[in-house]
Amino acid sequence: MQWTDRIGRRVKLRDLHIFLAAAQFGSMARAADRLAVSQPVVSKAIADLEHALGARLLDRTPQGIELTAYGRAFLICGAAVFDEMKRGVQAIEYLSDPTVGELHIGASLAITDGLIPETLSRVANRYPRIGCHVTDGDSVILNQLLRERKIDLAVSRTWGSLHGEGLATEHLFDETLYVVAAHGSRWLRRRKIDFAELLEEPWALPESGNVAGKLISEGFGRGGTAAPAPRVVSNSLSMRTRLVESGPFLTLLPGSMLHFGAGRLRVKALPVTLPLPSQPFEIITLKDRTPNPIAGLFIEELRAVVQTMLKSRSGRLVSAGDARPHDKVSAVSNCDRLKHPNAAAAVSAVAPPALRSGAPRTIRRVSRS
Repeated sequence: MQWTDRIGRRVKLRDLHIFLAAAQFGSMARAADRLAVSQPVVSKAIADLEHALGARLLDRTPQGIELTAYGRAFLICGAAVFDEMKRGVQAIEYLSDPTVGELHIGASLAITDGLIPETLSRVANRYPRIGCHVTDGDSVILNQLLRERKIDLAVSRTWGSLHGEGLATEHLFDETLYVVAAHGSRWLRRRKIDFAELLEEPWALPESGNVAGKLISEGFGRGGTAAPAPRVVSNSLSMRTRLVESGPFLTLLPGSMLHFGAGRLRVKALPVTLPLPSQPFEIITLKDRTPNPIAGLFIEELRAVVQTMLKSRSGRLVSAGDARPHDKVSAVSNCDRLKHPNAAAAVSAVAPPALRSGAPRTIRRVSRS
């Protein structure tokens, strides 16, 4: 049977929409309730699809329905069809008014407390009729959401991991982790600290199986240094920060978070050198997917925020002991990236304002060239 006879004329978008709803809710009754139709309408639509395709898409069970292997394959196709149609509608709306629409963003937890809120504020001020939906998670979760077409783009760290086929990446900046303590900590009176001195302190760190935990443990392993044993284990960045602010705990925080939270966070970075390399953050999208036109506006604002963050620190006086050995390496590597066509996105995060403590120190200028 020719494709036009079997598919083009016999598969209806309405039937496909009903099938997607049934697969999502795992029940024909719940799908019917959600779509405001009767259950026999749902049953007939799926039966018509199965007849047109010549394959059983669903298994009926007392608990509901389950996708067959054919159903799982068709589900991916159906989701892509509706996603591309949605993109087409968005493109038409964008042509009539490029400042109206919605965007679904995924972001690593490390930047949802600073970089992303700052960018969203700029978008909201410049484009008040653009709505943004933000989902946070680690790189594994965000990549899966991209493949399922549930988000338009992700901003995530990529150090030590590969995204796999089907995803396109663009370098944004290099992030650095710092050891932080509460204001008034005795460690802030020191000009320089050997990391080994901090191993017996109470630490709050993410789970070792978490992506952030793996980055930390692998980094210490590569540097030949023992990782601290945490007294509190939590994947919540906000909880670890609150523990540091209210007690004797230490933790590791990203430089961008310290930069944007300099007037809000009651923590300061310690003058200690870590054996951890900087972590590249990238903008990640799905290949061969029609881009959401609104994504370009968000990425433009995101790049501007990162550039401003970099400029606010370049040429700044840094206290002795605050400079990290790989600060200069990160800057040099980014200079190399300037030769790349995507040079506008190649910027590096350097030491944040929160590094300064109240103790007197020798001051020197750190070269970024």
